[in-house]
Amino acid sequence: MDQSSKLWYYSNMSSEKHIPSFTLFGETSDFPDVIHVERIWDRARLHDWKITPHRHEQMYQLFHLARGHAEVELDGRRERLSQGTLLFVPPRTVHGFAFAQGTEGDVLSFPSPVIKAMQPRTSALDGALQHPFMVPATDVMRTTIAQLMITFQSGESFRTHLLVAFSHALIAAIAAARHDTDPARAEGDTLLDRLNRLIADHHESNWRTADYADALSVSAGHLSRTCRKIAGLSANAFIEHSLMTEACRLLAFTQLPVAEIGYRLGFSDPAYFSRRFRAARGEAPSDYRARFVAN
Repeated sequence: MDQSSKLWYYSNMSSEKHIPSFTLFGETSDFPDVIHVERIWDRARLHDWKITPHRHEQMYQLFHLARGHAEVELDGRRERLSQGTLLFVPPRTVHGFAFAQGTEGDVLSFPSPVIKAMQPRTSALDGALQHPFMVPATDVMRTTIAQLMITFQSGESFRTHLLVAFSHALIAAIAAARHDTDPARAEGDTLLDRLNRLIADHHESNWRTADYADALSVSAGHLSRTCRKIAGLSANAFIEHSLMTEACRLLAFTQLPVAEIGYRLGFSDPAYFSRRFRAARGEAPSDYRARFVAN
């Protein structure tokens, strides 16, 4: 098996409950490229057009079918991937394929840090990329995939920067398509947008989840379920995440004392604020600020 075959198949493969977790390019510190792009025809035909069910621990993948079709297994359910469709597969999703012979298209593999570096992070973006989905390929998506293939095969200056930029543009386009075709998700995003505005207006009041739920005229349970569906966090965790994001902004872009920032965010005890910040961000507020001052 040649070196690039490892992108779909295995290198140091391990098994858990009979589902292999493939260690792929991009999942170790010495991966050779920022993303990987290859044609379905080039790889699938070498394996009799079948890819056995597997998952990737730290890899997002995008499958674009330009011609042909495939039967897809996604976390135990079967779907049909049709011509002109894009399939988005986040990390740890069990997926396998039975391609029709002669199927043509592209497979793009993105290490998690590339996707997680997309800015600004929003609940809508995080929610859209949390589960596998299919969307029709638009002209913009097809053009961006073609540009990624050209750049991937090139040796031009700033190649890595271009690959990341095109990758972010493509992922944003398919996330938008997913968002626009899911009314329930759009409704949830609206609720979280209102929640974020309330957090910004009342973060000094030390409101709890029940207070925000009352202000939004929903139950605390409904608010928490919506937060989990859209952002993958409980309501409590979502509120704290929003507070810590604001703390980061104030630390980086103001000269307010750390204790004052804590007070502004509803923490009456500066030491407790520092502990919560360290738990959320992995470093003390003063250390976080120092990185920006140094630069």
